[in-house]
Parts: sequence; C-alpha cells; structure tokens
Amino acid sequence: MRKPLVAALSVLALAGMGTAPAVAAEPAAAGVGKSVDTDTVTSVVHDLVTSTTAAVNQATSPSPTLQAVTLAGTVSLSNCSGSVIRFPNSLDTDPALVLSNGHCLTSGFPAPGQVITNQASTRTFGLLNSSGSRVATLRASKLAYATMTDTDVSIYQLTSTYATIKSSYNISPLTVQDTHPTAGTAITVASGYWKTLYNCNIDGFAYRLKEGDWTWKDSVRYTSACNTIGGTSGSPVIDQATGKVVAVNNTGNEDGESCTVNNPCEVSESGTVTVRQGINYAQEIYNIPACFTTRNQLNLSASTCTLPKP
Repeated sequence: MRKPLVAALSVLALAGMGTAPAVAAEPAAAGVGKSVDTDTVTSVVHDLVTSTTAAVNQATSPSPTLQAVTLAGTVSLSNCSGSVIRFPNSLDTDPALVLSNGHCLTSGFPAPGQVITNQASTRTFGLLNSSGSRVATLRASKLAYATMTDTDVSIYQLTSTYATIKSSYNISPLTVQDTHPTAGTAITVASGYWKTLYNCNIDGFAYRLKEGDWTWKDSVRYTSACNTIGGTSGSPVIDQATGKVVAVNNTGNEDGESCTVNNPCEVSESGTVTVRQGINYAQEIYNIPACFTTRNQLNLSASTCTLPKP
C-alpha cells in the first residue's frame, strides 16, 4: 500500500518484473500519502516498465477475451491509477465519476474509522484512450466519498458529464457491476498510471484483510499472475467477459510479514491468520451504486446503502 515507486522500479530492473504489491506510488523523500510527479518520473521509466510488464503478462496469462479489455476510460492520477465509472442507473447527462483508492488521496491516508464526504476538490486526472494515450485532462469538482475503513475507495465527481466526455474524446465510462464478483472470473487490472494491463483470475475472497491499522472486508484475492506494482493502486478490476468493473485494486503482501503495512494478512471468520507472500488484492465495489442517487449524488442514508458512514 505504501511501497515507494523507486523500490518498485528496482524490482523491475533487478528481478525482471518480480511480484510486488499493488500500491500507491510515492517519492522516497515524501511523507505518507504524498503524490508523485508523474510527468517527470514516467518519462524516464515508462518504456522499461511497459515493455517488461507487457512481456510478462503475455507470457504468463494469455486470454482470448483480452482483446475486449483496453485502457479506454482509465485515468492516471499524480500517484495512482483510476477509471471513469458509471453506475447501472447513471444517465449520460450526469456528472462523471472517477474511482480510485482511499489511500491515493493527496491529503494522506484516511485514519481507521474516518469517512470523507462531499469535500471540495480540483484534482486532475489524465484520461486515456484504448492504446493508453492521454487524450484529455479531467478535473474534479469534489471528492464525493473516501475511506479506508471496511474498504479502500475514493470517488471523485468531475466537472464534465459522461456525454461531454463521449462527444469530445469518444470515450465511454466503465460500468460498475452491482452484484458480488465470482471466484474463477477472468479479470484484467487496468493501470492508467503505467498504461499496462495485468491478466489473471479471481482466486477467492478474504473474509477480512488486515494491513497495519486498517481492516477491509470481503476482499478479492487474485491468482499469482496479477503481479501488480507500485502505481497500480486504484486500477479498475475488469471482468473480461462483461467489461464491467468488479473491484478496485489496492494492495498485496510484499515480504511475507503478517498484517503489517505492505504485508496484509487474511483473517478468517474463526480468527485464523493466513499470509500469502506475493499475492495481491482488490476491494469490492458492488455495494457502491446503492449509495448514489439521481445525478450521481451520494446518499449514505439510502436504505440499501452499506458503505461506512461518517
């Protein structure tokens, strides 16, 4: 969750893209939650990372349905990845939303129990097309929701509508699946930060995933082929068969330690702790649509909304 970008690049250069957790990229000299200057960093390392990850993914996880999954609709943040999303009942005229992780906020990690709602924001996002080219800069009007309690999610409302984005850039949002994901599903983790696709399957679900001071519920566990790295935090996890977003990528166990930062552990309903070194995880989002109402406005009081509340 907190592995510095420099360390992630060392893994790539020295270990040929070995397994690393899906975490927010941070500068080595910055404090917790500080962002990375993507423009200055990516220009130096992008070619190395993209070519290496593409080769590994092609060799380890070829999929006949992958052609349907591209980077279109994903976004790059200053320190993470994300995507433009809509809910099943969203209208084209609604203000668009961007999905990422709670630990990707520029203000730092939300504390356990902290929930942020409807906070003014002017954060920008680089909108990507299917080939990963940046075609536009989108801007937030507010941070609609963010937390690291029970889940690890942030949702920004943009100044643009879906219709405007489609008309201007011919890019449609990704639709959030409003039903629980299924074990065995072929998925793609689409990183807008690295402009890279990681392909694997949903291996199963962790009753509780504990990392440092934070605990997440019913987390998605990947098979080992999704060896996501620093900067992929907030990436949409896309069902290869439907093209819908079923989760948001957020962490992985780096060193084999138990329940520490960068080393989440699984805790069963009976309390049994399991450590899976090199395995990465995502947080479910199927419960989010029930918490947004007309014009994509947050309504945590909705009868079917189960997201943590302030």
